[in-house]
Amino acid sequence: MKKIMKYIPAKRLFGFFSNDIAIDLGTANTVVYVRGKGIILNEPSVVAVKAGTNEVLAAGHKAKEMLGRTPESIIACRPIRDGVIANFELTESMLRHFIRAVHDNRRTLISPRMVIGIPSGITQVEKRAVEESARQAGAREVYPIMEPMAAAIGAGLPVQEPVGSMIVDIGGGTTEVAVITLKGVVFCQSVRVGGDEMDRAIVQYIKRKYNLLIGERTAESVKIEIGAAMIDEAIETAVIKVKGRDLLTGVPKTISLTGPEVHEALLETISKIVDGVRLALENTAPELSADLVDCGIVMAGGGALLRGLDRLLSRETGLPVRVADDPLFCVVNGAGKVIEELDIFRDVLMQ
Repeated sequence: MKKIMKYIPAKRLFGFFSNDIAIDLGTANTVVYVRGKGIILNEPSVVAVKAGTNEVLAAGHKAKEMLGRTPESIIACRPIRDGVIANFELTESMLRHFIRAVHDNRRTLISPRMVIGIPSGITQVEKRAVEESARQAGAREVYPIMEPMAAAIGAGLPVQEPVGSMIVDIGGGTTEVAVITLKGVVFCQSVRVGGDEMDRAIVQYIKRKYNLLIGERTAESVKIEIGAAMIDEAIETAVIKVKGRDLLTGVPKTISLTGPEVHEALLETISKIVDGVRLALENTAPELSADLVDCGIVMAGGGALLRGLDRLLSRETGLPVRVADDPLFCVVNGAGKVIEELDIFRDVLMQ
């Protein structure tokens, strides 16, 4: 007796042959989620190419190690600045490299569908640039989603319910503050301030106070080690050695930097984030504000890991504030849930 082949609907057939992906194309890191597999790539958004060409020599961690250390024949840079594409061709090359990496260099019969997180304050021109980069990198269909919406889904907030939820997503280039209910964004404030701005603030502080020039990678290490939004006993006594170039003598030099000094360097940047949260609260409808009194504010993104930032926001707003589980991956996990159940979450996608 002949075996009868089971009929497979076209939609499922496409999904079977094509590894649909979700991408958090961040200023600092690019994270890729493959449908049915989860997160399988987390690399810095850095690419190194041969000068005068788009031939990728390295991307991610290897390329980041090259920053500031390349000969004239190699260009290593971050093609995404402040949440938007600064170099279209390099972004496309980097994306193509990562997509090939997650597919283990195997050819698929159908190009993947892609859900990609983009900042809420992006212009239509910038949005089209992201979509075009994704298509040129090999995507069959591109579905943009606002990063705060993706972060809220990834953090497990009830975005489909008639309940107000506030998400504060602090990325490398932007901070997104959004109030969400019934699969829609009621109000969103995008501030082009994030982890990179904090790094630059530390660079400028050390340059101004000690006449010492350091790189942004060194500043990032300082921020991670002893950076804080509020001073406590541990930060009060924290000290870190910082190496750089003396601007007066031109020779290498090492200084000791204290926790309170790093806190002082970060104050201006942190105040911009707090102001963005206040503005969102001022523009929230009374009924939704009442929900926030009970539900509070959820923080996501790498910037949410800055010591004491949740306590500072709670003090300034009078609301409970908590950091989401896995804050670094909230956006990509949310985008991943959307690509897993595209029919259910289609309403949350940007038009």
